[in-house]
Amino acid sequence: MRNEILMAAGALTLLAACSKEQALAPEASVAQLAPVAEVAPVEAKFDASAAPAGDYKTDPRHAYVTFSYDHMGYSHPSVRWGDWSADLSWDPAAPERSSVTATIKVASVDTGVPQLDDHMKSADMFDAESYPTITFKSTGLTLTGGSSATMTGDLTIKGVTKPVTLDVTINRAANDDFAKAYKLGFSARGVLKRSDFGVDLYVPMVGDDVTFALETEFIMPREPAAEQ
Repeated sequence: MRNEILMAAGALTLLAACSKEQALAPEASVAQLAPVAEVAPVEAKFDASAAPAGDYKTDPRHAYVTFSYDHMGYSHPSVRWGDWSADLSWDPAAPERSSVTATIKVASVDTGVPQLDDHMKSADMFDAESYPTITFKSTGLTLTGGSSATMTGDLTIKGVTKPVTLDVTINRAANDDFAKAYKLGFSARGVLKRSDFGVDLYVPMVGDDVTFALETEFIMPREPAAEQ
């Protein structure tokens, strides 16, 4: 009988302890769920003067051109041009006076599917044999705030030249010790209609609008005096 009384007392003590924890739980939960103070986003900025005026070229190890289109509503394939280069004439005192020219080797198209690569290079599409390059020449650069800008230019595909507009972000300008060069990093986005350039096979079943993107780093080797 004594043991039964002790067991009952122990059970009551355990229930009392649990009740106390439950009573404190709401306060603990409030503390745990207290909102974390939000940090306002910082607008990206760049120091234009960190890269001096001059002629820059794309770093082939950090240069990407891709495009995407609507494939019959099922997917949006992403395609890359593997061989391309660009020249940048940079003016840090007035970036809007800077200019860019670029050349893409059509035969370097890379869809990840060899048969589709061959079709892209055929006369049905980009016709790499007759038109081996795609070219771009900027016609204007307008700074829109912070590190953002709008670039206009003439794009030539299959012998057809049309104006295009790119939304540009100047990511960074720097004197890069690792590369031993001055560097400028750019991102750019734009949209065009492929039918405008005679690449209109399967339109509209396969989308006419093509979204293109560039990620590149321009470099200019430092003068020997800058190494000291």
